[in-house]
Amino acid sequence: MEKQAQQTDTEIRDREMDEELADVLTAISVVSKRLARKLTMLSRQDRKRAEGGNSDEQDK
Repeated sequence: MEKQAQQTDTEIRDREMDEELADVLTAISVVSKRLARKLTMLSRQDRKRAEGGNSDEQDK
């Protein structure tokens, strides 16, 4: 009987750990997506600045 209770406790803990791990991975995914979006925006800004600077120099 004790062995069965221990198995049930372990299964519950495993499920709880799985849920917590899933939550952590989801949070990492959300943060990664935000960072990727910011990096893309910064890259576009840098490209626009570079293109803008080059076109001004060519006009001179």
